[in-house]
Amino acid sequence: MRGDNQSFLGDPPKDFILLGVSDRPWLELPLFVVLLVSYILAMLGNITIILVSRLDPQLHSPMYIFLGHLSFLDLCYTTTTVPQMLVNMGSSRKTISYGGCTVQYAIFHWLGCTECIVLAAMALDRYVAICKPLRYGVIMHHRLCQQLVAVAWLSGFGNSLVQVVLTAQLPFCGRQVLNNFFCEVPAMIKLSCADTTMNDATLAVLVALFALVPLALILLSYGFITHAVLRIQSSRGRRKALGTCSSHLLVVSLFYLPAIYMYLQPPSSYSQEQGKFISLFYSIITPTLNPFIYTLRNKDVKRVLRKLLSRTWRFCRR
Repeated sequence: MRGDNQSFLGDPPKDFILLGVSDRPWLELPLFVVLLVSYILAMLGNITIILVSRLDPQLHSPMYIFLGHLSFLDLCYTTTTVPQMLVNMGSSRKTISYGGCTVQYAIFHWLGCTECIVLAAMALDRYVAICKPLRYGVIMHHRLCQQLVAVAWLSGFGNSLVQVVLTAQLPFCGRQVLNNFFCEVPAMIKLSCADTTMNDATLAVLVALFALVPLALILLSYGFITHAVLRIQSSRGRRKALGTCSSHLLVVSLFYLPAIYMYLQPPSSYSQEQGKFISLFYSIITPTLNPFIYTLRNKDVKRVLRKLLSRTWRFCRR
């Protein structure tokens, strides 16, 4: 019989134990409630944004095409991780199969890299709208939007494929306990008993390519936007221009700040105790807040929502 300290150098382990907050039992119930409420809100909010951007012809512009994909990404984000977390918190067995763990971190990293590029595409859209308004319709045509979205999804998949191939080859030793709420590449690398230099280096290069390059493009776009806004004479015009960008900037900050902390340090040296709560933040809190940020700060979305709610109310009263 295999003991807890035996190395799995040949066969992969059957399952992993997701520690979560099981070392703090008093936290499990309140965290379960928070996660459940957040998941419901994230589902409702993101589905609403997707439906609104699809159903109303006035919201078929590039900005809302990207927003619809962002909401779909957030919807998938939460669905990839939160149901498993809720099951584990409501059970004494806090395990996930090896195959389920692999699928989870593969999808999670696919979605994460795709979102980086979608956020960069949204910054490009705002740059063209404010800095080149007369050529907006010519530059940001429907075909370009489709191409940018396709590049985002395909490149995210390529990154995930590389991560899965490298991580799946790692041997794991001893009792397979992940000090996290879900499976993630840095936590998997930390758990391995082999030399992970190649994995660390590959992860760093891919993070630089798929996170820092889009972030640099976002910052560059907003540098040009700021310069253009400062040249606007009327204060009302400046407020209107900044209002179209503030929601996107807030979403970028909520997404990038925790992700940068998680992925811009070697996985073999980062604190799992801090990392698991930060990963919890950008896997559930950010996707929950995003639709409300865009709804509460966007006049077009609020107008369409009021119109749809009014139609629904009239239909229900018949």
